[in-house]
Amino acid sequence: MKQAGSSRDIVPVQAVGRDDAVLKALAGFVRQETLRPGQRLPTERILAEQLKVSRNTVREALTRWEGLGLVERRQGSGTYLKAEVSPDMLHMPLTLQGGADVAGLMQTLEIRRALEAEAAALCAERASKKAIAGIAEKLETMERVFHGTSGASSEADWEFHQSVYKASGNALFEQIIGAMLGNYHRFWEHPLGIRDFGHASFPYHRTMFERIAAHDPSGARSEALRLIATVEDDLRRGAARLKRAGKL
Repeated sequence: MKQAGSSRDIVPVQAVGRDDAVLKALAGFVRQETLRPGQRLPTERILAEQLKVSRNTVREALTRWEGLGLVERRQGSGTYLKAEVSPDMLHMPLTLQGGADVAGLMQTLEIRRALEAEAAALCAERASKKAIAGIAEKLETMERVFHGTSGASSEADWEFHQSVYKASGNALFEQIIGAMLGNYHRFWEHPLGIRDFGHASFPYHRTMFERIAAHDPSGARSEALRLIATVEDDLRRGAARLKRAGKL
């Protein structure tokens, strides 16, 4: 006999969304083909044929992976895997405020402080000679650009930090900071009227690298925190300037 009200007590199981199903299938294909980070994925046409979906659906899935830092699209070359993937992965999108909002920039900086310090410390512990040489190369490029243009370069700076995250040995650092890429670049796109924004942080990139190369986790963490502190000072200067101008 059916109990009264029993049908109302049972929450129906929801079917897996199509987008998640496609991502799961794509991850399954990558695992089946034993593709490793650094290797190129098949073309969108081949992936669409294998997964039995449209090329547009594949393109959207790859765009989501790119936003999560799992793949890299290279113009004229293809899409390359940047991190291990599996059908059991959880996708965690970030919602961040855009524009030159000081509070939003400060929140981004607080998260970056935590990521930067620990990634630098782990990098100092785990980085191989090859990885350290790669970081040195990115640092030299950044320094060359800085001195050549009398200012910071967001792209060269980003590539340096990305090499540190990668060498930390924890792919989540690179993925999480990759999802924050848009906000990261806002520090240069909206310098809040500070003409030398980011300049004070420049020397700490080398001192942080020196501690990493010396396999000194505590020192690397300290230099990373000093680097972020200078960016915070720039943000506060910018906020004060806007307040004086009545724009904040």
